Amino acid sequence: MASVAMSAQELSGLTPKYEFFVGIDSDGCAFDSMEIKHKECFCPQIIKYWDLQAISKYAREAVEFINLYSKWRGTNRWPALISVLDLLRQRPEVIKRGAKVPQAAKVRDFIASGKALSNDGLKAYMAEHPDPELEHALQWSKAVNAAVADIVHNLPPFRFVRESLEMVQKQADAVVVSATPTEALIGEWREHNIDKYVRAIAGQELGTKKQHLKMAAAGKYAADRLLMIGDSPGDLDAARSNRALFFPINPGREEESWERFYKEGFKKFLAGEFAGAYETELTSEFDKLLPSIPPWSR
Repeated sequence: MASVAMSAQELSGLTPKYEFFVGIDSDGCAFDSMEIKHKECFCPQIIKYWDLQAISKYAREAVEFINLYSKWRGTNRWPALISVLDLLRQRPEVIKRGAKVPQAAKVRDFIASGKALSNDGLKAYMAEHPDPELEHALQWSKAVNAAVADIVHNLPPFRFVRESLEMVQKQADAVVVSATPTEALIGEWREHNIDKYVRAIAGQELGTKKQHLKMAAAGKYAADRLLMIGDSPGDLDAARSNRALFFPINPGREEESWERFYKEGFKKFLAGEFAGAYETELTSEFDKLLPSIPPWSR
């Protein structure tokens, strides 16, 4: 039962029990939590802490596009913040208002530093590069976490998630692979008693999803016996970087996707029939759902 936080060493030290491995994203994939987290928690704090009150309408549209309805869906909060600010700076309505959108130059330096993109990673970076902007950024991130802890409750996993996890556990090693803070992940999975189906829960403190998969699975499983389940292009990238297969949970069609995995996808994975035409069909459907150009620019 994955009820406690793991270190990177412990994640890397996981010994396979089965020949198959399944990585599973959490927000927006296992749980219907993306909408409430970004609309009710992230967006208000971005507007408040980054002084976007004068353009709050456009800020909200940018936050929702980047984090929910585009190819950047599921991106870690720090690069997602920069993408939101850059998108706002380019928007004609914002330019006409003469609104000043922060550059967040020090946050950009933190992102480029190679430190873990988490609050702890930021604190470590700040120990070497102290700056008022970074102090402010940390307060923003803490405010987001506090809002999530206060607001996000009673969100059960999507239909067919529990059944799928129970099925997977019997024939594959399962690990949660997420950009969400580990404490929040453990709380959500434990709240609904599904943490018992996975061997580990890896959050942002342990690095990126690519790094999670590498630590948990690299060199331990054959390539055609590695599978990542996710709802964002970042999940697909993490899979490809580790030569893993990918099963998409399509945004807006999550329950249908999980039902398909439960009734068909996992069986094909075990039978060696997943790679090729089947996976191509799945990823093609997925790719069409997440554009790169915002609706106000089309």
